[in-house]
Amino acid sequence: QVQLVESGGGLVQAGGSLRLSCAASGRTFSSSAMGWFRQAPGEEREFVAAITWSGGGVAYADSVKGRFTISRDNAKNTVWLQMNSLKPEDTAVYYCAADRFAYTYDLRRADFGSWGQGTQVTVSS
Repeated sequence: QVQLVESGGGLVQAGGSLRLSCAASGRTFSSSAMGWFRQAPGEEREFVAAITWSGGGVAYADSVKGRFTISRDNAKNTVWLQMNSLKPEDTAVYYCAADRFAYTYDLRRADFGSWGQGTQVTVSS
């Protein structure tokens, strides 16, 4: 089991940037695909980005492609989400999640079952 703590959220103007961090504890981080999800008020939680255990594969939601970048450092047990050109519609609580399975190569098969508490991102127009 991996425990996750997100940080880095805040209030930013449209067009600005934020970098979210997710610090993980537990021995399974380096073998787990990691993902970022978000949930806006009144909306379902939605996928934002994911990265394979090695960092060699990434995936993004169409709505954030070209603006957001996911990365990880297994030595630091940390995954980041760099968010640029933020828009008001990016406003949400952002959650970090870990794959239940080890060494998933195909991110479409990842089963994200461990979640952090979330960090609020608010983008003003």
